Amino acid sequence: MDFINRVAPELRQGVADLPPFHLPGDLDSARGDIQYPAERSELVRITERYLSVAGSYQMLVRIYEPAERNGKALPGLLWTHGGGYVLGHPGGDDALCESFVIAANCVVVSPDYRLAPEHPFPAAIEDSYAALVWLADINNELNVDLARIAVGGASAGGGLAAALALMARDKGGPALCFQLPLYPMIDDRNDTPSSYEITHSSVWNRENNLAAWEMYLGGTSGGDTSPYAAPSRADNLADLPPAYTCVGQLDPFRDETIEYVTRLAQAGVEVEFHLYPGGYHGFEHAVPSAGISRRTREDYINAMARALNP
Repeated sequence: MDFINRVAPELRQGVADLPPFHLPGDLDSARGDIQYPAERSELVRITERYLSVAGSYQMLVRIYEPAERNGKALPGLLWTHGGGYVLGHPGGDDALCESFVIAANCVVVSPDYRLAPEHPFPAAIEDSYAALVWLADINNELNVDLARIAVGGASAGGGLAAALALMARDKGGPALCFQLPLYPMIDDRNDTPSSYEITHSSVWNRENNLAAWEMYLGGTSGGDTSPYAAPSRADNLADLPPAYTCVGQLDPFRDETIEYVTRLAQAGVEVEFHLYPGGYHGFEHAVPSAGISRRTREDYINAMARALNP
C-alpha cells in the first residue's frame, strides 16, 4: 500500500514531522516527551488531588472545571488519556479537556492511571474505575449531576472508556449517560485487515500495537483475554450508554472500531460513527490546523456537549 499517497494532502506534513517510533525501545524517551499546551484558558480552572487506590497507591487525578461556578450541579466527564496503555499523562490532554469544559459546561476528571509494562492489566482499568466511582461520589465536593456522567478517551484511553462502560454496567454503576471511545484500542487479537495494512514507521502501526498489547497483557494475550482489557472480546454489548466514536481510514484500529460500532448498533445501543478518509491515528492532534482536524475535534466535542446537556 502506498501509505503517503493515501493520506489526506493537508495531513501529509504531519507524517513527515513525526519521527519514527518503535516499541518497546523508544518507550522511555517517549514517556519523557509529554507535550503540554502553550496556553491555558482563563475560563477553566485546573486542580489536582490524589486518590487512594489499589490499597496504598496514591493516584493523581487532574480536575478541570469552569473558573466561575454558581453552585449549580454540573455534568461530569471521566476522561482517560491515550498512549497504548504504556505511556501518556493527563496533562497532555489539557487543551482538549478545557474544550470539553467550555463546550459542555461540565467537570472533567482525568486519572493518571498506572502504566504497563510495570503495571499490566488490570491496573489501568482498576484505577480508571476508581476515579469514575470517585467522580460519582456525592461527598467529593465536585458538585456533579449524577444523572449526567459520561466516559471518554482516545486510542488506549478510548479502550479504557469502552471498558469502563462495560464495567459500570456489570457492577451496577456508576450510571453513565454517554460514552466517547475515540478510535479505541479494543482488540488484542490484531487480526483485522487494517491491523495488517498500517505499517508506516511514523504513525501508530501494527508493530507498535503488538508490542503495546504484549506489555499491557503481560504477554498473556489469548482466547481468555478479559473484555475489560479488550472490549471487542465482550459477548454482550446490550444495555450500554449511547456512544459516539470516529476513526481515520488509515488507522490500524479502523476495522475493530467499525466492527464494535456495528455490534453496538445490533445490540440496540444508540451510536454515531464517523470515518475520516485519509486520516491516520491521532491525525487531529498531529496537524491541528488542518480543516479535517478541526472538523473532527468539533464533531466529538459537540457530541459530548449535546449528550451532557440534553
